[in-house]
Amino acid sequence: MRIRQASRRGVGANNEDRLGSGADWAFVLDGATAPAGVDSGCIHDVCWLVDRLAEALSVTLNTPMPLTDALAVAIERVCYAHGGQCDLNNPDSPSATVALARRCDDGFDYLVLADTAVVFAQGDGTVQAVSDDRVDRLPGGRPYSRQLVRESRNAPGGFWVASTVPEAAYEALTGTVRGNEFALMSDGCSRLVDYYGYSWADVWNHLRAYGPHSLVDWVRREERRHGVKLGKLHDDATVLHAVFAPDQARRLARASH
Repeated sequence: MRIRQASRRGVGANNEDRLGSGADWAFVLDGATAPAGVDSGCIHDVCWLVDRLAEALSVTLNTPMPLTDALAVAIERVCYAHGGQCDLNNPDSPSATVALARRCDDGFDYLVLADTAVVFAQGDGTVQAVSDDRVDRLPGGRPYSRQLVRESRNAPGGFWVASTVPEAAYEALTGTVRGNEFALMSDGCSRLVDYYGYSWADVWNHLRAYGPHSLVDWVRREERRHGVKLGKLHDDATVLHAVFAPDQARRLARASH
């Protein structure tokens, strides 16, 4: 699998995004920055969480378990890593959004939890993006109160993230795509569509032609030129572009039988 990737810090002190890849899988994680003054009940910060989750996924994605199970087990491992020092029942515990993809017989499987995105071209050339927008559909519309977000996180009728509830993995959006090429990106990159009116085809074509670093440069230019309607001026921005070689696709398919 050929990988091109870029990850750039936004206005915060640390980049809370993470990415990773193996022979036939890849992931992007976007850590949720904790609002000032919120008691998470945890001695660890978001960077700790995404580091532990990335380590766990690098193990579970190398097994034959379905992507939902791979994420659930990874979250369980992170819960164990807290070491009993944290209140794992606190809804404000550090959390992250997730996008996963892994090669399968007919193409690749994907999983999306919250507002990261998986992007790909369908057989007819149409570009499609899959992102979980449940956080944008909470009652009353934005801006949300902290209490509403707290009550809605990892709860039925709310939205789901990777934090301290392994069952959240089974609420993710999943699917299978016939193809050998995909991109995973944090919402710091999908601003091009969400904030600035570009199409996913525009984003996909730019990424394929000019690469991930150029895509992040494009995001930053738009942010400086137009500002943002919600959140930080510069969010952490991460994108991973993957292509399976045709011979690799055939080898992986044969190995699965």
